[in-house]
Amino acid sequence: MSRRRRKVEESSGGSAQWLTTYSDMVTLLLCFFVLLFSFSNIDAEKFRSIMSSFRGGTGVLSGGTSLDIPFNLTEDDLDVEIELEELLAQLEEYTNTLGLGDRIIIQPEERGLVIRFMDNVFFDSGSAEIKEEAFEILDSVAEILNREEFKNRHIKVEGHTDTDPIVRASRYETNWELSAARATNVLRYLVEVGSIDGNRISSSGYAYYRNIAPNDTPENKAKNRRVDIVILKDDFEKLEP
Repeated sequence: MSRRRRKVEESSGGSAQWLTTYSDMVTLLLCFFVLLFSFSNIDAEKFRSIMSSFRGGTGVLSGGTSLDIPFNLTEDDLDVEIELEELLAQLEEYTNTLGLGDRIIIQPEERGLVIRFMDNVFFDSGSAEIKEEAFEILDSVAEILNREEFKNRHIKVEGHTDTDPIVRASRYETNWELSAARATNVLRYLVEVGSIDGNRISSSGYAYYRNIAPNDTPENKAKNRRVDIVILKDDFEKLEP
C-alpha cells in the first residue's frame, strides 16, 4: 500500500474537525443561556412583555411614549415601572379622547411621571381660581389616580409662572404667591372633590425659577406658565414631607 493511500485512510477515520468546534460553540451557548435564565425571573419577563406592547403606539407624545428602562432593576423597581407605564397609557388615551393633546403634556422623568397642564387649561390670566371647564379634567385625573394599582403613589402638585411681574390690581403680590395658590387650589380640588388621600399629596409654588424654556418670547413664556402633577417614584417619595 502506498504512503499516500495510507494517509487517506488515516484521515477518513474519526469525526471531522469542524464538528468538534461546532459542539464546543453549542456547549458555550448553552452555558450562556443557563446563566441568563438564572439571573432572570418571571416578573422581569412579564415587564418586558408589557413594555413591548406599549412601544410603537400612538399617544400625546410623538411616536408613542415609553419609559426608558434599564435592565438592571430590582423586582420592586420593575413593579413601579410597570405601574407608571400603565398610568401613562391610560392618561394618554384620556387626553386624546378629549382632544387636549396640545394643552396637556405627559412625559416620564427621572423622578416619575409628569402630567403638565398649560395654565390656560385651569386658570384665567393672573387668577388662581380653577375654571369650571377644568373640573371634568381634574375629576378624570383623580379617578385614575384613585385606582387600586396607583392609590399608593405619592403626588406632587407644582405651580409655575413666567417672569412677567404681577399687575397691581391682582390679589397676589408676586409670582410666588400666584404659583403657590394655583398649586394649592388644584391640590384642594383633588383631595376635597376627587377624594385623593391627603397623606399622599403635596403642593409647591416655584414662581419662574424652574422654567422649561427661556422667558424671552410670548410663546416660551406660555410654556413656563403651567401646573405640573407629578406621580413620584418611591425614591423621590422619601424626600417629600
